[in-house]
Amino acid sequence: MAIVDLQKQLFDNKLETQMTDAAKRLFDKTLAECEEKELFYVLLDVTKDLSAMTEPCEGEKKIYYISAEFLIGKLLSNNLLNLGIYKHVEEILVKNGKSLAAVEECEPEPSLGNGGLGRLAACFLDSIATLGLPGAGIGLNYHFGLFKQEFKDRKQCAVKNDWIEEKSWLNATDVSFEVKYKDFTVKSKLYDIDVIGYNNGIDKLHLFDLESLDESLVKEGINFDKEDIEKNLTLFLYPDDSDEAGNLLRIYQQYFMVSNAAQLILQEMREKKYDLRKLYDHAVIQINDTHPTMIIPELIRILTEDKAIGMDEAIEIVSKTCAYTNHTILAEALEKWPLEYLEKVVPALVPIIKELDKRVASKYKDPKVQIIDKDNRVHMAHIDIHYGFSINGVAAIHTDILKDTELNHFYKIYPEKFNNKTNGITFRRWLMSCNPALCEYLTETIGDDFKRDADALEKLLAYKDDAQVLTKLEAIKMDNKRALISYIKEKEGVELDENSIFDIQIKRLHEYKRQQMNVLYIIHKYLEIKGGKKPVRPLTFLFGAKAAPAYVIAQDIIHLILVLQELVNKDPEVAPFMKVVMVENYNVSYAERLIPACDISEQISLASKEASGTGNMKFMLNGAVTLGTADGANVEIGELVGPDNIYTFGKSSEEVIEHYAKADYVSKEYYENSEVIKEAVDFIVSEEVMKLGHKEQLERLYNELLNKDWFMTLLDLEEYIEVKDRMFADFEDREKWRRMMLVNIAKAGFFSSDRTIAEYNRDIWKL
Repeated sequence: MAIVDLQKQLFDNKLETQMTDAAKRLFDKTLAECEEKELFYVLLDVTKDLSAMTEPCEGEKKIYYISAEFLIGKLLSNNLLNLGIYKHVEEILVKNGKSLAAVEECEPEPSLGNGGLGRLAACFLDSIATLGLPGAGIGLNYHFGLFKQEFKDRKQCAVKNDWIEEKSWLNATDVSFEVKYKDFTVKSKLYDIDVIGYNNGIDKLHLFDLESLDESLVKEGINFDKEDIEKNLTLFLYPDDSDEAGNLLRIYQQYFMVSNAAQLILQEMREKKYDLRKLYDHAVIQINDTHPTMIIPELIRILTEDKAIGMDEAIEIVSKTCAYTNHTILAEALEKWPLEYLEKVVPALVPIIKELDKRVASKYKDPKVQIIDKDNRVHMAHIDIHYGFSINGVAAIHTDILKDTELNHFYKIYPEKFNNKTNGITFRRWLMSCNPALCEYLTETIGDDFKRDADALEKLLAYKDDAQVLTKLEAIKMDNKRALISYIKEKEGVELDENSIFDIQIKRLHEYKRQQMNVLYIIHKYLEIKGGKKPVRPLTFLFGAKAAPAYVIAQDIIHLILVLQELVNKDPEVAPFMKVVMVENYNVSYAERLIPACDISEQISLASKEASGTGNMKFMLNGAVTLGTADGANVEIGELVGPDNIYTFGKSSEEVIEHYAKADYVSKEYYENSEVIKEAVDFIVSEEVMKLGHKEQLERLYNELLNKDWFMTLLDLEEYIEVKDRMFADFEDREKWRRMMLVNIAKAGFFSSDRTIAEYNRDIWKL
């Protein structure tokens, strides 16, 4: 027997013994006797033991990545992959008459994030550990997450997402801190989740919880007493902020996160006997969007508390320690808190924020760069920019827009602080884990270097004219479509056609992402079919999205999609040619099924509004072809794959920004000047739709498109229809389409989060 085979056999035997022992100890059963859920706990136990034996990533300087969201998804398969034991575990379970896939289904999905921001943070932690960098994520342990989405009466309903079980990836620690508010003090409790690098070390995700939390506050849906802070603080991510109590709760939450973070960081510095005056030599704090901004005044407050360090020095120390990632140019996402709110919640920070503001005002007279504006609102991003040492955007075009327009006043002051770090994804999860058949075929075809170095995917380009390879890629895609069809039939009760084109839009529901434009296309196509113009091949339109409970128009868009789903799928004239499905409770696990099955990746945000996107990268990696605007990372995808392997449409970001500047976009003009647009928009309030839908919601959405349309849906609609129709026609040239699939996979390596993190470290963190 070869030495390698012998080592494998010894390893398998040891692993099987560990699993068998765990089953006996936990349930007094053999592996074959265990139920799937019990096997999940067995593997949880074994994985935790193995991670405890893994060397932590250590060094003289550490990155603390602070974020309100960490959308980590299910962890079992990812951890088994990164430990290098996924295949071994699969084989052991098969030997015992069990399926690893069935075990994975039993794992609850941690509800610690919402969309791209949180998924990015999770990918970054994975890559930080994979690159062996000393680091930690810091966030909150939300018991019910954002919410669980249910559809009732063709509307979104929000219910609590109760994901925490007695046995989970959460490891309780004895770390606890006091957090002082104006009228009371609360105590935290720290839980850690191990972040296992791919064939490398281990870092931690630190999640702070409230010791006095009371889950019974949540009575119905996601409603609870927002003023009972001492019991509600870590119940939900992004509690409804449509009233003052909700806004105050957001501030309570954010301060709870940063106060704990600051205390933990300084405690670790003291334990290592580092000089706090040189904090920046040993710690770098990455502020992920504006939610953690209060870490800056909080650190200054703590450092100056005992008067050993003066205000000037404390500000200098903190300014050299903190860096800021901007994820958006949307005004509503750049937080601005009324000063009176901060005085009600954390009065201890107010004098420091006023001092920081005073120093800015003494240097710069431009009202656009002040921290406290004329309306007495505190601009959190402005604190980050003035008192951090780095400001980065997350895609080339996004960073250019920040520098040229949105943050131009700051760029003129601090050109040296601005830099771009194009987002990335953990391609191991989004290829090895969610598309094992493709991963296996790539390994067989180009070797397995790409698992460590994603750029090695480019080797696939050598096969772009190889009929056998192209045919195999298509066969893998078809198998993934069949698997999704089976899952959707079980979960959503809708039967899909495997030979149809799968057109997929999955992301947070927001008007700037323009799900409503996709909906208008579906209406247009529905009316064409009713008029006798049938598509060459059946079309399947898939959506996945949650809308914030207070975001009324977003809720209306979901309602319209669900109405169209019923109308289209039950129409005997139309259903054979077109189906619409909005999947319920879209999350990471659903994404892992949808992405490998996708033919057309919908990335249709209004140019200049999507900072980057990361779904676009995951789709590309799995062989989907992008239909997109010149927005976010779509621009870089287009540059990488070339114009023959992407479909673009729509006005440029410069044109869009000019429309906003001149306030000259009038949606009604587009409606009145185009029969196609008018027909599609009018259908929203047609008799057929009204019969299934709610009049108030449909009329509100109709009027929004007609009289406001802030994100310019109608501006790009006709070109969108034209390009999408061309894309569907091109799908029939199977050789051309397969080649596009291959080129997209081969060029996806640039979007590895390992590359992104290496750039953060090279240019910002310098660990």
